[in-house]
Amino acid sequence: MSFQMKIAGQTGRVEALFESTAQYFRAYLTEEPADFSITVRPEDLVFEQAALDEEARLEGFRRRQFTDPFLERAAIQRGFAEHLFLHDTLLVHGSAVAVDGLAYLFVARSGTGKSTHTRLWRELFGPRARMINDDKPFLQRTDNGVLACGSPWSGKHGLDSNLSLPLAGICLLERGSENQIAPLAPQQVLTMLQKHSYLPLDAAKALRFEALVTQLAHTVPLWRMECNKDIQAAQVAYEAMCPQKP
Repeated sequence: MSFQMKIAGQTGRVEALFESTAQYFRAYLTEEPADFSITVRPEDLVFEQAALDEEARLEGFRRRQFTDPFLERAAIQRGFAEHLFLHDTLLVHGSAVAVDGLAYLFVARSGTGKSTHTRLWRELFGPRARMINDDKPFLQRTDNGVLACGSPWSGKHGLDSNLSLPLAGICLLERGSENQIAPLAPQQVLTMLQKHSYLPLDAAKALRFEALVTQLAHTVPLWRMECNKDIQAAQVAYEAMCPQKP
């Protein structure tokens, strides 16, 4: 079956193997003309399972056998990431929350508590807060700054919104007994941003990837925070990262 979906300003026409796939992406479906196309084949599912196996090995996780519909969604994610990269847009592994129309991205090693931290933001700010994406948002460099863009690949909690908002800051989270936050220089966070951003399959694009990550790091304020699971952590982070305090 085929359908069209729009993410970060680009519309892709998808030729999918499973009917359930379009339903999964329903919040991002559109009738707009396609800018590119993705066709999922059975061999793509094999490739995605192998890629997830390797990721689990590197992270020290137990290998999982994923369902074919899940692997199809992963293949479509890769297709969008490859295309959007050509439009100065990176897929990143992190949790992005917005308050009063400004987005804040939190990145960390797996299991550190990114989702827990952005949940505290939602508890603190109530209806003023919206999740952009809890696992795989896109960051898009524009002439007016960087946008955090929602995507349907939002992790086990399925927290995402189909919107794009100005990114006010990126914060590297670490666990701590007390809540403290400090600014970082771009060179202090480049390695982490590269690790948590999607690297195109074509090795020839490696230099362009490094340049784009560097540009993003020099455009958006960067922070490092040690935090606990108390709601005060969200208040401390917001007071430091918000460019215009209410």
